[in-house]
Amino acid sequence: MSWKCDFCPQRIFTTKTLYTNHIKQCLKNVDSSEELSLEVMMIDSLESENLLNNENNFESIHENSNEDEGEGENEDENNDSYNAEVEEESLTSDISHSSVSFFENMELSNSEPENYSFNIYTSDYNNICEEAEPIEFPNNAYADLMALVTNYNLSNEATNAVIRFFNEHSNLPLSPLPKNAKKGRELMEKIKIPTLTSKKHKILTHNNIDYYLFYHPDISQNFTLRFENFKYKGEKAYSEQYTGNWWKNTEASLPHGSNLLSIILYSDATTTDTLGKSSLHPIYISIGNISTKRRNKSDAKQLLGYLPILKAKDKSEKKSKDFKKLVRLTFHNSMKFLLDPLFAEKGIDLEVDNKTFWFFPRISTIICDWPEAATFSLVYKSTNSNFPCHFCLISKTLLADTDLSDVTFRNNENMQEYFYNNAGQDVSLENIPNYFWSLPSINVYSATVPDRMHHLDLGLFHYQIEFTQALLQKQDSSLVNKIDNRLSKIPRFQKFQMFTNGLQSISRMTAKEYRILMKVMVFVVDNLYKENENNVENFVENKKLSEVYAKWNKMYMMSRSEIFTESDLENFRVCY
Repeated sequence: MSWKCDFCPQRIFTTKTLYTNHIKQCLKNVDSSEELSLEVMMIDSLESENLLNNENNFESIHENSNEDEGEGENEDENNDSYNAEVEEESLTSDISHSSVSFFENMELSNSEPENYSFNIYTSDYNNICEEAEPIEFPNNAYADLMALVTNYNLSNEATNAVIRFFNEHSNLPLSPLPKNAKKGRELMEKIKIPTLTSKKHKILTHNNIDYYLFYHPDISQNFTLRFENFKYKGEKAYSEQYTGNWWKNTEASLPHGSNLLSIILYSDATTTDTLGKSSLHPIYISIGNISTKRRNKSDAKQLLGYLPILKAKDKSEKKSKDFKKLVRLTFHNSMKFLLDPLFAEKGIDLEVDNKTFWFFPRISTIICDWPEAATFSLVYKSTNSNFPCHFCLISKTLLADTDLSDVTFRNNENMQEYFYNNAGQDVSLENIPNYFWSLPSINVYSATVPDRMHHLDLGLFHYQIEFTQALLQKQDSSLVNKIDNRLSKIPRFQKFQMFTNGLQSISRMTAKEYRILMKVMVFVVDNLYKENENNVENFVENKKLSEVYAKWNKMYMMSRSEIFTESDLENFRVCY
C-alpha cells in the first residue's frame, strides 16, 4: 500500500511513518484550508494508531485518555517504533477509568438530590450537566462498527485489530472509524447520557468527608401480572417466581384489584481498577415478573445506586466496634432511602403495554455473596461466631453434621425478640435494628440467597476439592501428587482448560475452571487407591469417594434446571 501527498502529488511514500513525517514538514508551507484540516485530522488519526501499537506508550495513553486529540506529536520523528506491530493491552475495564475518576474527584454539595450523569467524560469533572445535547455517530461506518462490537461482545484488542485492518486496506485518505476501541466506547457512553442520569443523596459525614448515595430512579419493564398454578408432566411444578408459594401468598395479602411487583436486588461491592485501590458498591434491581431468560439480559437489570463505602482514618478505627457499627448503619440507611418510596401505603401506578396498572412492590429475593448476606441480615460476619449462618440457628460446631433433624430457622419475629430483649449477642446478631424488619412480606433471612456461582462453583465445590486433598493427605500423601499427575496428562480438547500443574493453583481458579474440573474429577479419583495399606483410622473407600463426585455432578446439573416438580424437589432432598 502506498501513500500520496495531496500537496505534493509527485511524492509517494511506501510507509505510514515516512508519509506522516513528510506531511508534518509539508504543512508548514501550506496555507490553512479545508483540505489542510482534512490532512491534520488524518495525521492525528495515524499518530494515535501508531502510539496505540507502541507498547511503551500504553501508560501515557491511558493516563491522557481525556485530553485533546493529537497526542504524541512531540515524539521523535525518526522513531522506528511507529512500525512495531504488538499486541494491544486492554484500555478499559467493565467500569472505565474515567467513570472511576468521576466518583473519586468530583466535589459534592450538601444540597437536595440533584441530577447527575455517571458517564460524562470532560476535562473538568466538577462541571456536571443535568441535560446533555444529543450525540450521534460521525458516520454510518462508525455506527456499524460499534454495533458489531456490541452484538458480538468484541474485546478492545479484537476491535483495534478490525480498525487497523480496515485502515490498511480501505485506501481512504481519512478513516471513518474511531482511533481505537477506547474512543469508540467513550462515544457510546456519551450517547447514552440522556438515559443514564442519576441522583445523589447525602447519607452522612465521617472524618470531615461527605458520603453520598448515587442512584437511578427509573424502573419500568414488561410484567407478568398474576400467579400461575404451573404444572409440568401432570404434577405441581415451579419455574418462574410467579409459580411459587411466596408469590401466591403475597398476592393474596394485597388489596383486591391490585398486582404484585416482585423486586429482586443484586448486591456486590467490587473494585473498579486493576490495582484494586478504588471500590464501588453497586445495587442492581430487577423484576421477578419478568421471565428468567429475559431477566438474564443486561437491559432487564437496572442500576439502582452506588452505596457509599466508608474509609477509616487508620487501622485502629477500622477495627473498632463503633466504626463497624457505623458501616452497617450506613448500609441500612442507604437501603431505606432507596426502597422506602416503593412501599407507599396506596401502592404505585405503572404503565405496562400502554395500560396503567396498580402495583404493590414487594422484595422477593436478595442475591449476594456471604459477607453481604451477613450485612443484609445483620448477623456477625466472622466465621468463628457461635452462629455464623444468616439463615438458621445452628452452632458452628454442628455445621458439618449432615444428620441434623431439629433446625431452628431465623425469621423476623424471633430475631426481633432477641434484639429487643438485648440478647442479640446470644444468636450472633448485630445491635442494630434491621431495616428489612419494617417491610411487608419479606423474611430477610430466607430471602437473602447466594448466586449459583458463589454458592456452588466457588463455594461448595472448592471446599469439596480441599476436603479431598486433606483426606488423601491423611491416608497417603502420594495420592495428592497422583491426582495432579492424572490431571496434567489429560489431552487437549476444544474449550477445555489444561491443568498442567494439577490442583496447585486451586485458590486462584475461576468459576469457569471449576466447572471444567467438575467434568473430569469423577474420573480422576476413580481407581485412585485400593486397600487401607497404612491402617488409617476412619479410612474412606475409593468407591465412596468416586460416588461423592458422581452425585455432585447430578446435583449440579439438576440445580441448573429451569423447571422443578414436587417430586424433583423431594428427590433432591433425599438423594443429595
